[in-house]
Amino acid sequence: MSAAWRGAALAALVAAAAAPAAAAGLRIGLLSDPDALDPATGTSFTGRIVFASLCDKLIDIDEKIDFVPQLATSWSWSADGLTLTFKLREGVVFHDGEPFDAAAAKANLDRYRTMPTSRRRAELKPVASVEAPDPTTLVLRLSEANAPLMAVLADRAGMMMSPKAVAAAGDRAGTAPVCSGPFRFKQRVPLERIVLERFDRYWDAAAIHLDSVTFAMVPDNSVRLVNLRAGQLDLIERIAPSDVKTVRGDARLRLESVTGLAYDSILINVGHGDKAAGPLGRSAKVRAAFEASLDRAVINQVVFEGAFTPSNQAEAPGTRYANPERPVPPRDVALAKRLLRESGHERVAFTLRVVNTPSTVQVGEVIQSMAAEAGFDVKVEATEAGTYVAATERGDFEAAIGIWSGRADPDGNITIWIQCDGMVNRGRYCNRELDQLFAQARAVTDVAQRQALYRKATAIYLDERPLLGLYHYTWIWGMSRNLQGFKPHPDGLIRPQGLRFTN
Repeated sequence: MSAAWRGAALAALVAAAAAPAAAAGLRIGLLSDPDALDPATGTSFTGRIVFASLCDKLIDIDEKIDFVPQLATSWSWSADGLTLTFKLREGVVFHDGEPFDAAAAKANLDRYRTMPTSRRRAELKPVASVEAPDPTTLVLRLSEANAPLMAVLADRAGMMMSPKAVAAAGDRAGTAPVCSGPFRFKQRVPLERIVLERFDRYWDAAAIHLDSVTFAMVPDNSVRLVNLRAGQLDLIERIAPSDVKTVRGDARLRLESVTGLAYDSILINVGHGDKAAGPLGRSAKVRAAFEASLDRAVINQVVFEGAFTPSNQAEAPGTRYANPERPVPPRDVALAKRLLRESGHERVAFTLRVVNTPSTVQVGEVIQSMAAEAGFDVKVEATEAGTYVAATERGDFEAAIGIWSGRADPDGNITIWIQCDGMVNRGRYCNRELDQLFAQARAVTDVAQRQALYRKATAIYLDERPLLGLYHYTWIWGMSRNLQGFKPHPDGLIRPQGLRFTN
């Protein structure tokens, strides 16, 4: 802990009896400083939290991961799945007073699709053109049917900024963003705070009961919690599982939690350079033996005090697109040893790369200990995040623990890792049959049809094991007991609608 943060913690403890914040101002503690507050270029998770108060989207998701209206009031697909039509909300204005309409929506989507530095270009690749036939109708023409596009538009690619303000700001549009959400940008002090103030002309003003939202950057878990307990913060994200008991024992606070879309998995190098040539990379049976050596429930209990959800799939157990026929397998050391012998090995050695965060290193060490009992000699190599990413991108790994923050559509949770051209398919796994199932699932919008296709796909990758799911995160928030109206969402974002202070 730095001297500055230690001082902040001590000051907060001294102020523990201080009066709470004014009822109209919400103070949120974030784990890290967001990157650019421009939906076109933003990539950070904490940036998405800020955007939830700043920039409305065409659509949103609810607590059940269903799509719900926001700036669009309704939508429909053409019979061939190549046209997606939105009806837009009337009377909406941006923070600069400019009207939001179909022309503004088209300008935003075209910017995301064409701007060289846009991180949304790949997400919107299926969109061939955008049309605005009248002020309340937005039409997206697709080059191929793509059901996951809805989830894309429920995230940053669906966020709307004032075209006039963007044109004036150019590359600096993210330094003082002008959107249409319930709060407008007021101030940013890098690495310290972001301040938003209530937008009086917000289209859903009745749902907003706060005058301002201040996001404070407090990367130390213990300091963030100290400031919450002292009344210096009203709400903090990502409570550490080890701190849950402390929050529950404080009568001034309460917890909210939900199983998240985010998950950790072990990515195995099966085809990317020399590091794929070992037994783990070459043999699905050896990978099956390795999985049989693992007890996901024990990993969850030891590292996360039972707070997370053991999982072997990209979709959390019991959710819409999970495969119920393939539950989390139990640990079976005898099976692991037998499979190794059948593969021609008594012992197999490999290196497991991890990012050097305390919990991830501990997960690696628990895996190391478990696997040793079944015949695996696992070396845990912990490096900082940049080194880890560079190594895995060039194929310098045999196995690596990776995190995915999760998406509302199943396509965005698995194809990135194991589709032949997947965005982070760093192990170079490629199965054309699996890719065809993914393509078929993208081409239909009917839930039952998509469930059947994803279950077939899940069966393939669970048998070949290029990716071993470990657990889905539980998003845990701590907050002042007098803050009411919080609704936990599986995407981990904090939505201000309905939040209010009570005595």
